[in-house]
Formats: sequence, structure tokens, C-alpha cells
Amino acid sequence: MSKLSFVIIEDDSLIADLHRTLLERAGHTVHVTLDATDGVDFITQVKPDIAVIDIMMPGMDGLEICRRLRQIPDLKNLKIIVVTSKSYTTDHDRAISMGADGVLLKPVDPLTFVNDVLAFAADDMDITYWGVRGTMPVPGPHSLRYGGNTTCVTLEMPRDQFFIFDAGSGIRRLSSHIMATRNGKLSSKVLITHPHWDHINALPFFVPLYIPGNEFEVMGPAQGATTMRELVSAQMDGTYFPITLRDLSARVFFRNLVEETLEFDGVQVSTMLLSHPGNCLGYRITMRGKVFCFVTDNELYMENAPGFQQSYVDKLVEFVGGADVLLTDATYTDEVYKSRVNWGHSCVSKVVELAHTAGVKELQLMHHDPEQTDDDIDRKLDDARSALAKLGSSVVCTAPAEGDRKRLSSGGKLTSLEPISH
Repeated sequence: MSKLSFVIIEDDSLIADLHRTLLERAGHTVHVTLDATDGVDFITQVKPDIAVIDIMMPGMDGLEICRRLRQIPDLKNLKIIVVTSKSYTTDHDRAISMGADGVLLKPVDPLTFVNDVLAFAADDMDITYWGVRGTMPVPGPHSLRYGGNTTCVTLEMPRDQFFIFDAGSGIRRLSSHIMATRNGKLSSKVLITHPHWDHINALPFFVPLYIPGNEFEVMGPAQGATTMRELVSAQMDGTYFPITLRDLSARVFFRNLVEETLEFDGVQVSTMLLSHPGNCLGYRITMRGKVFCFVTDNELYMENAPGFQQSYVDKLVEFVGGADVLLTDATYTDEVYKSRVNWGHSCVSKVVELAHTAGVKELQLMHHDPEQTDDDIDRKLDDARSALAKLGSSVVCTAPAEGDRKRLSSGGKLTSLEPISH
């Protein structure tokens, strides 16, 4: 771990000494000022890598210090962590809006304080795979290693930014995890690719939707005149499910998406219409140089097929170009795909070509056919790696399993984390 320089602005000398000691024991350089009014000038002179700032201080509060620091061009790379005894969500949200990269609650845990600060400062993306199957859940002995749940993946970022991709049956496992680790508390963007059942039918089983104080924005493509709200509401109208949208206790908003680019607190979300029945969107997420692409469901036709369009392939190559991670539809082997043309899904060789041509760093295979066993997925992965080797490609290929977690760090470095236990 590289050694960093810190400035601590804290009016309580005992707390300042604790934070200094913990950081210095980890090998970092630490400067402390107990005078908040001197804080901005002090940081400007020292030019640390990270500032750790209290909120409630005499003379000038920590939020005003954040605001002023973010107006200084020479400090554009400074990471700011707010440490506060105030547990109110509004204060935490204000800290982020003023430019803080993260918020820690006092009293800090001495065992995790340094790692917590560094995690906020690192701008990592944590990717977790809650369901990687397509079409329908497939529980049983032949789906134990990769899991049997349908599509759901999350991205978690330092500013407590949480993105959920699709709401297949995997979101029920995510729900249990949120209840166990966050006491059910969550605010999130839910990015739906399209409303086929394997991508939305477990959303009503996501328990955080029923917890007051939570907030969700459910986004995805409308289908003609049918909005995202209507699409979700239709499966909860009382006929198909006993609970309706009116029974949700969380604040839930809906947004119809088209091909566009949005930004949420420094995270850019771009969309592209995919080759699949109905309106289906792929997502490209960019945060401080790191790029994650979620492209399912999508059919890449063979060059001699009637549905093949080079212009579409070129557009998709540009959309996923240079991505650190491309998580994409690889439903079929090449042999099986011959009898599945126009079903809206891709075969291994075509996604390999896409990843290689687009220069992505890691290709991740998902949306596996329900007839495929764990061993079948292994063979698809072997086929993909062999095809990449024949191309002389530098693309790394993996097939994430349900519960796997990966961290995307600065420079596009992708590392595996401890899996989520079943």
C-alpha cells in the first residue's frame, strides 16, 4: 500500500490524536490543526492527498471548508472525508453535495478506520453478481457453482452510490444481504434493461422497497406508450401479486430512458438500444476513468445472417470501447445458436469478437441458458478463452458466479473479493 499524506481538521484534541495515531501506525504522514478557521489555508499549504474533516466546529463548520476547498483548482485531486457524530441523512447528503468523497460516523471503529478512509479515497467500484442466469431460475444440483438465479448485478461506489442492474430472481438474494448488513437501509438507482420477466419479476420481493426512509429511482426503457411505472405496476396489480405499488413504504420514482447520457454525483450513465425484442437498453457506467458496461440481452448476428447490420456492430463497439469490464449476454454456444437465431441472444464467438474489437480489458459471460449446467458454462468459458487466444487478444475472459464480488480500482485494476456466502 502506498503511503499517503493527511490533514486532520478537528477541534477535539483527543479525537484528533486518535485519528492521527491510527493513520501514522499505518505508515502515513499526518498533519493536524485544531483551528477550523485556519483549515483551508492549512490544507492549501500542505497539499495533502486526503483531508479528514469534522463537521461541527467553531468558527467555520466542516461543510463550508469542503465547499471552499472544492473551489481551489490546485486541490482538484484532494480527497475529502467527513467524520461526524451527526447521524442525520440530510447532513450526510449535504456533505457529499459540498464535495466530500465519503462520510464516517463518530466514534470511528479503530480496527477499520484506516481502511474505511482509504476505501472512500480510492474511488473503487465494487461489482457483485446476485444472479447470472437467463430466461428462468434453475435451482438444483446442476447449478450449484454458478447459481440458479436470473439477472441481478450491483455496483457500489464510495459516496454510498448504489446501482442495481435488473431485478431478476437474484434481487431476492441481494434483499437478504441488505437486510443483514444495512438493516434494510438503502437508496439506489435501479437500472432495468427491459421488462421481460427474468429481469423484473422479483422486484416485488425486494424488502428494502417496504422500509420507510429508503429511496429508489427505477429507470429503464418504456415500451411504446407503456411507461416504466406502468410496466412494474402491471405485475403488482392485485391479480398477479397481492401487493401493489401503493403499498410500498419507500419513496419510489420512475424514469423512462432512451438512448442518452445522464450524470449522478460524478457517475456518468450512458445507454444504448440493443438488438433484442422490444426496447432493451445496455448501460455504460463511467466514474473517474473507470468503465463498466452491462449489455444484456443482445443478439449479435453472424455476418451472413439476414439480421446482420455492420452499422449496429460498429455502434456497439464504440459504446463498449475501452471498457474495463464488459458483462454481456453469452447465452449460447455457437452450435446451439444455429437453431436459436432471432431469439434475441448471442453466442460465444460473437461476444469474443466484440470484446476483442472494442479493446475491453475483461469480458464477463452471463445470461446463461436455463438448459446449461455448471459444466456447460465451464465449456463456454473454455471456448471463449480459446477463441481469444486464436485472435492473439489481450482480453481476459471470466464467467462470474452468483455471489462473486470484484473490485475495479484506479487504472482499471480488477481484483476478486471474498464472495457473498449463500
